[in-house]
Amino acid sequence: MANQTGKSSQAQERLSQVSSHLSGSGKQALLEKRPDDIVVTCALRTPITKGGKGGFKDTQSSDLLYGALKALIARSGIDPNLVEDIAVGSVLAPGGGATEFRAAALAAGFPVTTSCKSLNRQCSSSLQACVDIANAIKSGMIEIGIGAGAESMSTQYGPQAVSEFSELLESHQEAANCKVPMGVLSEQMAKAKKIPRSEQDKFAAASFHKAVKAQKEGLFDEEIAPQTVKWTDPKTDEEKEITVSKDDGVREGITAESLGKIRPAFAKDGTIHAGNASQISDGAAAVLLMKRSTAERLGQKILGKFVQASVVGVPPLLMGVGPAAAIPVVLQKTGLQTGDVDIWEINEAFASQCLFCIQELGIPMEKINPKGGAIAFGHPLGVTGARQVSTLLTELKRTKQRIGVTSMCVGTGMGMASVWVAEY
Repeated sequence: MANQTGKSSQAQERLSQVSSHLSGSGKQALLEKRPDDIVVTCALRTPITKGGKGGFKDTQSSDLLYGALKALIARSGIDPNLVEDIAVGSVLAPGGGATEFRAAALAAGFPVTTSCKSLNRQCSSSLQACVDIANAIKSGMIEIGIGAGAESMSTQYGPQAVSEFSELLESHQEAANCKVPMGVLSEQMAKAKKIPRSEQDKFAAASFHKAVKAQKEGLFDEEIAPQTVKWTDPKTDEEKEITVSKDDGVREGITAESLGKIRPAFAKDGTIHAGNASQISDGAAAVLLMKRSTAERLGQKILGKFVQASVVGVPPLLMGVGPAAAIPVVLQKTGLQTGDVDIWEINEAFASQCLFCIQELGIPMEKINPKGGAIAFGHPLGVTGARQVSTLLTELKRTKQRIGVTSMCVGTGMGMASVWVAEY
């Protein structure tokens, strides 16, 4: 275990080497516009709602995807007949959601000639979906595609989501570590990395404060596509039709002191609890991608461009360090220094792991999740990657900044990161 910890702690050294050896020419190259750039012409999400009791508690992930795709067609004005492939990230849907998501695409207005696939790279599933579509366009396999994510944790989250391991897997130490619950892993990591509860609660409270402020100021409105769904009132058992237009997990009045009163969830002397970990949630997101030359020919407004992504493995028991391992790799690939990045969207799976990664990489706290993160408004597992793209590009545009990075830790010990450039 000591060797594994040592390997993960090398991230800061690797990042420093990247920063010291690159001159900043990478940033200038990224800002240049080329006909073969892979660009985003629409990025949106549904509201994110509380699992089990929020606005989408009775809505299947396929129906949430349907809503996101319908909104994407309407907002972008894209001819559905031009979209060749749709990739949908999802973690919990039975069968990966392959059948339902294809049906959702057809119901949303895409023709039978538009193909669809589902994929599961756990918490980075919809980022992987966006990257798969970008790479397919880059290779010439398709011209226009959509990377998306859909998740109903209300209807599909629970013990049944993980299958039993065979004796073959149980007998291999690292393989067996893959099924240790992420909360337990994050608790162990918080102790190993000496991330105190006081710091976790302070970080979590800040996430709520930022999200409350952003919601009040309407900063989420541009990226959110309201959804009208059927919802059963738990008090009367009456089915109603409601319109959900905002994230319902955002709460006012959260302080580090109030969070400090919550009982630990995974150990009596632990530091992790429901208030400093990501919320169980429901939602969907979608990102429309094509080459710059295609967007210009079709008159599509360009929001930004995809630059590069990285995916790495880390020890399963150190799952939470994924961003600290993946970010230096994507910076090196793009020739960027940490100071070149204007906004970092790093998923708040747990305050403990997010704090560790931020500290390990030496990222200024004011550049992290400026509108809050998953602690404040939720983490529908397969949706977060695409959700981050819409949140990032919208905020970069609003603040007249250019370069952003999205990243997350990934269950079983992985990390993923990506670089995006906004245009306005």
